[in-house]
Amino acid sequence: MKVAVTSQGNEMTSEIDPRFGRASYFIVVDTDSGEHRVVDNTENLNASQGAGVQAAQTVARLKVDAVITGHCGPRAFGLLSSAGIKVYVGVQGTVEEAVTKFHAGQCVEAEGPSVEGHW
Repeated sequence: MKVAVTSQGNEMTSEIDPRFGRASYFIVVDTDSGEHRVVDNTENLNASQGAGVQAAQTVARLKVDAVITGHCGPRAFGLLSSAGIKVYVGVQGTVEEAVTKFHAGQCVEAEGPSVEGHW
């Protein structure tokens, strides 16, 4: 399974970025092999508007199965859901810790957005 984790840095030891749309990076991890790659989200981070929607489109193009983040707004959540991407919110710690929790079934899938738009 491939998951995209929002990250403040470009390392597995970086802290989770609590903002989906304005995360600094997405770290895409193959939970079976442990392989990962870093995707820079600077373009969306600095967007004047629509960062969540643009980030959701970026993540959908990465063909991930799930997103792990701190919070996800309504428009991004809707796009991710319609693309068949599960969203896990409220996750804290490092990217590496989040992937370990996810693999152990300790992350809870969101049933809807966790914040209002423009958070």
